[in-house]
Parts: sequence; structure tokens; C-alpha cells
Amino acid sequence: MSEVHTSVSLPSEVEQLLQRLGVPRESHVGGALTVRSPLTGEVIAQVAQTAPAAATETIARAHAAFKAWRAVPAPRRGELVRLLGEELRAAKRDLGRLVTLEAGKVPSEGAGEVQEMIDICDFAVGLSRQLYGLTLATERAEHRMMETWHPLGVCGVISAFNFPVAVWSWNAALALVCGDPVVWKPSEKTPLTALAVHAIAARAIERFGADAPEGLLGLLLGQRDIGELLVDDHRVAVLSATGSTAMGRQVGPKLAARFARAILELGGNNAAIVTPSADLDLTLRAIAFAAMGTAGQRCTTLRRLFVHESVYDKLVPRLVKVYSGVKVGDPREAGTLVGPLIDRAAFEGMQKALDESRDAGAVVHGGGRVEGIGGAEAYYARPALVELKAHAGAVLRETFAPILYVVRYASLDEAIEQHNAVGAGLSSSIFTLDMREAERFLSCAGSDCGIANVNIGPSGAEIGGAFGGEKETGGGREAGSDSWKAYMRRATNTINYSTALPLAQGVTFDIGD
Repeated sequence: MSEVHTSVSLPSEVEQLLQRLGVPRESHVGGALTVRSPLTGEVIAQVAQTAPAAATETIARAHAAFKAWRAVPAPRRGELVRLLGEELRAAKRDLGRLVTLEAGKVPSEGAGEVQEMIDICDFAVGLSRQLYGLTLATERAEHRMMETWHPLGVCGVISAFNFPVAVWSWNAALALVCGDPVVWKPSEKTPLTALAVHAIAARAIERFGADAPEGLLGLLLGQRDIGELLVDDHRVAVLSATGSTAMGRQVGPKLAARFARAILELGGNNAAIVTPSADLDLTLRAIAFAAMGTAGQRCTTLRRLFVHESVYDKLVPRLVKVYSGVKVGDPREAGTLVGPLIDRAAFEGMQKALDESRDAGAVVHGGGRVEGIGGAEAYYARPALVELKAHAGAVLRETFAPILYVVRYASLDEAIEQHNAVGAGLSSSIFTLDMREAERFLSCAGSDCGIANVNIGPSGAEIGGAFGGEKETGGGREAGSDSWKAYMRRATNTINYSTALPLAQGVTFDIGD
């Protein structure tokens, strides 16, 4: 049954959600930052922006909070994250719905993003008792050498619209258990979900008690200039920035100039290889979600597909049929799988890339605007499947829209070479039942991406694995594995419990009695 045709208007529903989530009305009424829902294009809020002086003060409070928070035992810090997970569980339905209304995701993806927040909280709670160092072998008698880890400082987070809440949680859950306060600058396109998350986190802090210092979690709302304050402030010891490669080229040098720690999660021009032995039924389903899910607006979206010439004519016509039949529409409508693009700029970027491909002789299936959904400022597009003559042109650049470029190949070596022939190196896949092909793809001579999968698509990563990529993707890692080390500083300690003073490497320095 459709959920769209209700008696409650979209702005009214947003207002009710924010009220239930505990967001003060003055924060989203009458402000200078206009928020539009991509579902209809209508204005749903007017958010109060953070003034530069207030942003600087928020960073100062976080820096002061660090001095207290770093002294709280890590398992106790983990208790705050456990409470945050509880509050997120209680708010999952409303927060997931707000993600749908503000970012345009279908309901299962909106709820799934909140579940991802809950999952990373669970991971971080366990991590709070596993911030392990090492005992190291020493060449000096009656000495002990070890490695210890300490809180690093204020963690800044700059997030993008496509995962408006999950990316904050990847960073915040780990940073908090590692002893770091967090200051967040969300996308100016999705500030409402950020306000909601901070209201949820405030309830967790209230339950946690006095061990949580004032300023532990900060929120900065506004445009690029507010994000630049976070990048430039020397009190921000580590900054996690998610966005385009172009953004990273500006942020990275600024952080390097002041020797700050950088966690860059940038562009992804992700690809998959379909081999002769691939299970084509499984491959078809995997490609459909990876290429069309979130309307192609994931950093891990499948954008390039290399299909062996022996199975090309078996798979690609089936893909064309899926692309022509998938339901594009308001995410609140039952059965919708592809929602709107975030705004006009995204739609225009998509059309520009498709025009460039047509000019190069490609066959383009779909890609046009779907009329009659939402208003004039709502941009729905049918996903595009583009059959290329050669791996050249627009395919070499990431277009943040549902475009899948398809290329024939003859040998696996050829496919891997073309797979790696782009700037970004985030996520990748191979579909094969041949063990040799799978292992080759995962080897040092295979995919050059931070994520390499076999018989699943490049999107849909779990929080247990470190998320991030190489080359122009920035090299950052977030979420699972040992990503916690990015939020801490390492110290190597040597303890001499003898009466002698032997020097390393046999060096002597005898000053006599």
C-alpha cells in the first residue's frame, strides 16, 4: 500500500518527527539555511546556521573537554557509547524516516543507515576494552619495551548528504571510546538529521552523568566557510572528511600544513568484472542494487562493469530489461527502489555525462528525467545503462548519479588493467566461480582498491571491516578493524629496571666516575 497520500503534509511530518526526536523548534524555524526535501522539492525547514564566532567557541569547548575526557577510563567511555546505541534503537523508526524525507532514501535504506549506527556503537563498546598496545622484544638486558596508545585530541567530522548520519557515527563511536571529543559539520543539504542525532546523543550524555564534560559533542551548521574553520583550527587534532576528490585536494594540503591527522573518504569510481564462469542470476541481482541503490549516490555505487565477451549477450540484455522496469518514484510509495537525486546540480551532472557518452558513440539506455513525481524542484531520473565502445571519456570520472558504464573484455589481464585505470580506488568486485580468477583479483596484481569483493557488489560494507580506499579516494579508513588507531597517538616506552645503562646498537658513551 502507498504511504504517500496521507493527510499530513511533508513539512508537517518533518516537524512532527523533529519534535518526537527532541529537536528544539528554534533550531529549524526561521533560520537562514533553507532545507528542501528531494522527494518533492519543497522547503521543509529553515535552519539556524552557526556563526563563525560560535563555531570557534564550540571547538574551544571541545578542546577543553578533551583534557577531562581523556582521563576517563576507556571502558567507562564505552558506557556512553552503549547508551548512545540504546537511544538510537529507541529512535530508529523516526530517525530512519527523517533520513528518507531529507536525503531521499527508500525506507529500508533509511532504517538501514540507523542500524549501521547501532552496529558501530556495539562494535565500539567492545573496543573500549581492547585498545591494546604491544610488548616489544628489546636487545638490552633488564629492560622492557612496550607500545601504548593515548587519546589524540578533538576529532572533526565533515560528512556528505548521501549518508547523513552513519558517517558521523563511524567516527564518533570510535573517537569517543578513544578519548576524543567530536565536532561535526554535516552537509548543508541534510542538517535536520544532524540536529536529530545530536538531540539523541544529548539524551545519552544526560543518562551517562557528570563524567561527560561540557562540549564533548559539538555541531556546526552552515556552508563551506564553517567547514573551513574546522579544517584550519589547530585544536582539531584529527579530521575525517567525506566528499569529492576535489574537496579532498583542498582539505588535505591544509591539514598537512599544520600536521593534523587526516582521514579522507573521497571519490569512488567503482567497478566489477563479470567472468565466463559467473553465476549470472546472482550477478544480475548484485549489479542491480550496487548500481541503482540510493539512486547511484553512494561512494561505493557500481559505476563501471567489465563483462567478458562470451557472456556479454547473455547478461547485458537482462540488465537493460531490469533498468527499464525498475520502479522510480517517491520513496514513500510501496515498491519504489530508486528515489530522487538530491538536487538539480546532480541531475544536470548526470545529463552532461550521458551527453558526452552519446557523442562518443555509446548506446545509452534510460537516463532521462521521470516527470510527474514531486514538484519542479524534485529530480527523479531513470537509471542509465551505457554500452561503451571503449573505456574512455566520461567513464573515467565519477558522476554521482545512477549511471552504469558497460564494457566488453577478452582477457582477465585486460579487464584488471582497465579496472585500475582510474584515479579513485575505493571498492571493487569480481563475479566468478573460478578460484584462480578470484584469488588473482584479490592479489597484489589484482584490484588496487581498498575494498575488493568476490561474488558480491562493491556496495554494502559492514562496520566490522575498515572502510576506505586508495589513490584519489584519499587513503583514509573508518569503522572496523584497527581504524581506532587513527583517533589515538602511539607512544613507544622503554623501562630500565637494572642498575646499568646499556645503549642500543652497542653504542658506548663512558664519562667515567
